[in-house]
Amino acid sequence: MVSAEKATLQSFRRDLYATFERWGDAFFELTDALVCTSGPVTSLPALSLEPEFSRSHGSLYKALERGRVDEEALRSLLVANRPDEWPMVFAVDASTVERCDAECSPERGFYYSASRHSAGQPIVAGWHYQWICQLSWAPDSWTAPVDVLRLPLSVDETTATVSQLRRLVALLPREGEVPLFVLDAGYDPIAIGHDLKDERCEIVCRVRDDRVFYADAPTKPNRPPETGGRPPRHGRRWKCSDPDSWPEPDAHLVIDDTRYGTITVTAWHDMHPRLSGRGHWAGCAKPPIVRGSVIRVDVEHLPRPTSRAKKTLWLWWSGKGEPDLERCVRAYLRRFDIEHTFRFMKQSLGWTAPKVETPEQADRWAWLVAAALTELRLARGLVGDLRLPWEKPLAPMKLTPARVRRGFRRLRATLGTPASPPKSRTPGPGRPKGTRKPPKARYPAIKRAA
Repeated sequence: MVSAEKATLQSFRRDLYATFERWGDAFFELTDALVCTSGPVTSLPALSLEPEFSRSHGSLYKALERGRVDEEALRSLLVANRPDEWPMVFAVDASTVERCDAECSPERGFYYSASRHSAGQPIVAGWHYQWICQLSWAPDSWTAPVDVLRLPLSVDETTATVSQLRRLVALLPREGEVPLFVLDAGYDPIAIGHDLKDERCEIVCRVRDDRVFYADAPTKPNRPPETGGRPPRHGRRWKCSDPDSWPEPDAHLVIDDTRYGTITVTAWHDMHPRLSGRGHWAGCAKPPIVRGSVIRVDVEHLPRPTSRAKKTLWLWWSGKGEPDLERCVRAYLRRFDIEHTFRFMKQSLGWTAPKVETPEQADRWAWLVAAALTELRLARGLVGDLRLPWEKPLAPMKLTPARVRRGFRRLRATLGTPASPPKSRTPGPGRPKGTRKPPKARYPAIKRAA
């Protein structure tokens, strides 16, 4: 008798195969080779040596070049197979596929990098991808990716983020818990919250500690009526780094946490920034008043204290009603799980390993990596613990993504595959003698203007 978990995994694999419109057999076997190999993926042709991939190594690049993935269907499949027991909390963050020396690859841009430098600057050239992953309250490194989007320099990042979040909200249930999207500093939470004000979602984003906000303007200004002029739009000035400007808080909460000690949360509601007619608001004759809540989070101690780390955190919340302070704080603390997901995708699954030429090929590979990570999560309680001699034994539901990946090959033998066997392994005739390819076009990396 097939267990419910195994039936769910088999159903996901069948539906995944249906989303591959062209070169589906090669795509599916490539995904199997990706999740079955135990070591890190350092190159794309190396996956053709895995027993799960029954085709030649040329099929790997041909599938990425000529294949087609139904992104809408695959996105809906990832959302449908997200864990229902997890909270409706989603982390939004971006990472770069480095292609510094790929002069023949178009649409590359310069992006910030914390680990690599170019010409003395912390930037790399490549393609920028924004991921949305569902988070859990459990203290582990598991996340559930539900969407991935490449952000070219030709599009506005705020507008693209709003469209991506709105598309995901339409796929989520319309009843029950309201989705909460957690963003780190670098995003424009005011613009994102304003554009999503009619959607059923909430936004929490970290802001700088020198931001300035304002209360609502008084209904009856304290000035003589004969002075004239338009009524004020902003009330009392409120600065995060100036405690003397803080009014009495609207909400206060104290949380006991094993990692951070006593967490003190203070919130001020119905605050708004002063917006100017530039950037996202360039087309507005009169920038709107975007209200939200400013949340101050102060922790007793850090898990790994450093000299540069701060114990005080400032968050901006926007949504309908008033925020759940404990949910907002715990959601932001769990947001760092997406960093573990990025590291696992890059170091183990080889998200940045293939040296593809076009961004469309990189898009297809990113979707395969998201599907592979989903398969590993669905197989979490179905594989044995193939631990190394120096590792401690863990329960099936406590296994990390790397340890689930070690045992997936044995599980895959019992799952079956919808992919068809290869028709022929005879190599083709190759390029006719006497023919030469013209030199490929060069595309310099684009730098976004200030």
